[in-house]
Amino acid sequence: MPNTADAVMMFAAGFGTRMGDLTAQMPKPLIPVAGMPLIEHALLQVERAGLRRIVVNAHYKAEQISKYLEDKKYITVSWERESILETGGGLRAALPLLGEGPVFTLNTDAVWTGPNPLMTLQKAWNGVQMDALLLLAPPGQIKGYKGAGDFILARDGRISRANGAAGLAYLGAQIILPRGIDAIPDKAFSLNILWDRMIAQGRAFGVVHTGGWCDVGRPEGITMAEEMLNHVP
Repeated sequence: MPNTADAVMMFAAGFGTRMGDLTAQMPKPLIPVAGMPLIEHALLQVERAGLRRIVVNAHYKAEQISKYLEDKKYITVSWERESILETGGGLRAALPLLGEGPVFTLNTDAVWTGPNPLMTLQKAWNGVQMDALLLLAPPGQIKGYKGAGDFILARDGRISRANGAAGLAYLGAQIILPRGIDAIPDKAFSLNILWDRMIAQGRAFGVVHTGGWCDVGRPEGITMAEEMLNHVP
């Protein structure tokens, strides 16, 4: 089993309900931000990190996503035809396409500035110690995030749940070794189940992104993301 991640799972199956009317006719990953679809912003990060084994899951208006990606022959679509599988179920269904070992996962509803998020994760990854490495940032540094933080980052890099305390926000990017994912009985489930097990075992870690990030899960996120991109030096 390889000790480094060379494949990426991009999550693009969601209904995008927080986007309201904007997702009535198209899936959220195809909504334009700064002149190109949201998913293209994520793909640029993937391609700049040199990753060529790329899997994108699709459920809501999956045909539109498949058509958008059809010219990118190096990308495989993992179809969730019957029902949406959430992040954990979606990753499990795509594992035969991703290969063995740790994999990147990346949400497709955010825009980034600064260091490449996947390269930051790759540099910090230690497969001997880690089963998961999550990319985090202080809430005051990022845009479109509502909350005090998701995780507390210890001095040794391990993470624990913030549980309402001030902490760091999860930015929808990670490296994860999906050990034990086949034993989860539910068909659709969140990766939070795996994270909690890894946290309990002391094998979940975090690393801080030093650049900008904007969640584009709501209509107002489009304007915030475009303003952020316009102010990049």
